[in-house]
Order: sequence, then C-alpha cells, then structure tokens
Amino acid sequence: MTSMFSTALMGLFLLSTVGTTIIPAPTWTKETPPEAPTYETYTVGMTGYNAVPEQTDESPGITASGFPVNPEIDAARSRDLADELPFGTVIELVPNTATSTRSCELPAVEGSIGYRVITDTMHPRIRNHVDILFDTDTMIHIGGRKLNAARAMGWCNDVNIRIVGRIDMAHLPASQKELQILLGRSTFALSK
Repeated sequence: MTSMFSTALMGLFLLSTVGTTIIPAPTWTKETPPEAPTYETYTVGMTGYNAVPEQTDESPGITASGFPVNPEIDAARSRDLADELPFGTVIELVPNTATSTRSCELPAVEGSIGYRVITDTMHPRIRNHVDILFDTDTMIHIGGRKLNAARAMGWCNDVNIRIVGRIDMAHLPASQKELQILLGRSTFALSK
C-alpha cells in the first residue's frame, strides 16, 4: 500500500514540474450581431425627368448605357460623377435629408423613387447631379395642382444619396421588387 501511495505521490510531483498549458473553457455568449455595412454617401443636386425628346437626347427610349428606359429603376448622373457612380451603381436617398423649398418638392415624390440604378448620363454642362427618371403618367398633387412627378420634384440641392450596391448591367432588373431581391433587402429604400 505504501508503494502505491509513493508511486502516486511521485507521479503528482513529476506532473507538477512539467510545463503545462492551460486551455480556457469556451465562453458561451450571445452571438455578436454583424456590424452594419458602411456605404459611400454623396451630396448632390437632384431633379426628375421623363423619357421624352424635350428632356433627353435624340433617342429618349434608350439610356446612355444602351438599355431601354425603365422609369421604375433608372437614374442618370452628371458626367463628373462617372468614376464615383458608374453604370450599374445602385443608389438610395438617405431618408429625411430633403426638405421642401420653393424650388424642391422632393418629399412629395420620394415615395415614388425607391432604389435607383445609374443607367444614364446627363448633359455635359450639369455637374454633381443625379436625375431620377419618372413615368410620364406619375402625377403628384402639390398646392392644389396635379403635376407630373418630374416637374413636381423641381430642382433640389444638397440631397444625400447612398451607394447600396452594384449590379451587372447585362442583368438589369425590370422592377423595384426585382431590384430589392438582387440587393437582398427586405424593405425598399423609400417604398414605392
């Protein structure tokens, strides 16, 4: 019995002199939520337009990117923003940044904007600007008058837009719903 006790004591002594590594027990915590992505934001001038000869070039039915116009998703950008907002860039308005002024009724039309894909280019003289394509039938009531949304919007300064993605121009969505699915979003930027 003494020899068994001596062997156990000697084993304990040897074990205590050998370097040991302590492995910490796993800590069980709630999963840390992923950080919200950060998006590039730009402050631009903004107007609305319709795909009609008076407001476009000689081919109002085709965008500068070569695709047929789609008032549900299309937007144009000034040429100086070509590097920042190339064709296929998806933008949204930063909520609650626009206020009504004498020349800007963006709050009256923002519910018709949603996400927009940059598919078109503006006249070379325009700088730091985004133009939203509206359907010619989209009407807004302002001050007792019924106006086309592009005209009702007017000229807005200091509008904040955010880049929320980029899409392959060969696979342009046909609607806000399809664009939302491509972006993996469950809600619209500003619902239509």
